[in-house]
Amino acid sequence: MAKCDQGYLCELCGEEVTSIGDSDLYLRYVTGQIDSRELLASAERHIRCNAVVAQFIVDRDFETVGVEGPFSKSAMDASFVTKQETLITRGWQRLQELVEVADTLPVSAYPLSEFRAQNFGDG
Repeated sequence: MAKCDQGYLCELCGEEVTSIGDSDLYLRYVTGQIDSRELLASAERHIRCNAVVAQFIVDRDFETVGVEGPFSKSAMDASFVTKQETLITRGWQRLQELVEVADTLPVSAYPLSEFRAQNFGDG
């Protein structure tokens, strides 16, 4: 496969991130952590390869990711963990929706509603 035919490669495992539903880059985008200008310039990872973030996804369709040490959510403030679980889980669920419809939507419609205006200066 020609280099230009490949998708984004995970900076951690080196494998191709083949779906938006597995993209840590787009998870960061839909949850307002990066804006649209950073999509082309930021490193990509599989969500599961970024275990520190993946541990906050709490959904029956996502296999739990554990982290040990100081970055484990068990070592963090309970209020922060709750907020992160809510946000990151909603972001992951949004990505699962986008798997089917991303090709029919503008990139500006990808983020969670509360982050759409901040990413594109619409409001």
